Amino acid sequence: MTLLAEDLLLLLLDDETGKPLVEGYALPRVLAGSVLLDLTLDGVVEPSDGTGEVKKGRLVLRNRTAPLDPILAHAVAQLRGSKPMKPEAAIEKLGKNLREAVLGRIVERGWVQESKGKVLGIFPTKTWPSVDDTHERVVRAKLRAALVDGVAPDPGTAALISLLTAVDAAPKVFPDVKKKDIRKRAKEIAHGDWAAAAVRHSVEAVNAAVIAAVVVPSVAAGGS
Repeated sequence: MTLLAEDLLLLLLDDETGKPLVEGYALPRVLAGSVLLDLTLDGVVEPSDGTGEVKKGRLVLRNRTAPLDPILAHAVAQLRGSKPMKPEAAIEKLGKNLREAVLGRIVERGWVQESKGKVLGIFPTKTWPSVDDTHERVVRAKLRAALVDGVAPDPGTAALISLLTAVDAAPKVFPDVKKKDIRKRAKEIAHGDWAAAAVRHSVEAVNAAVIAAVVVPSVAAGGS
């Protein structure tokens, strides 16, 4: 089983150049959002309803058993080691060093390879071009079925679409489709009832936090 973060990163890396399709500030934040979304869908994390000791909207750990996946387990340890945070603050915290961890995972799986180079012969660079796109093709096929053919997505596919929507990346992942059409369909799915009723509020809170975490740095960069 793969994490949402792994599938998402594969989609957000250009297969040929190995370069990210989104801005540097957005990538770690949307990856952190995907980890938080995995934990939310698994019932491990949810926003407080304000009836207990934790303030309304701050994240609460409901399952005391650490996830088996090392990346998710590390995220839970980070959340458990801090006071209850708002989803936006959790995304900032979980995003530190996460990109490197997920990159290491997809390199280890043999899906991409790390390629080192230099800009102007001086500044070192790294890219991650595709090596084996077998898994990514399956993910893309499900996404295309939902975004282009109108097929109802499964929860995992819908979750990926909601994350792509948060960073406006669906048109970049499928450049052969009209931007207006794919954006519209992606938003419909992202805001649809794809999550189970028990976790729908939590999913909405995480998605809103991802958008907020990405938009604020973007606005700041645009105004500088």
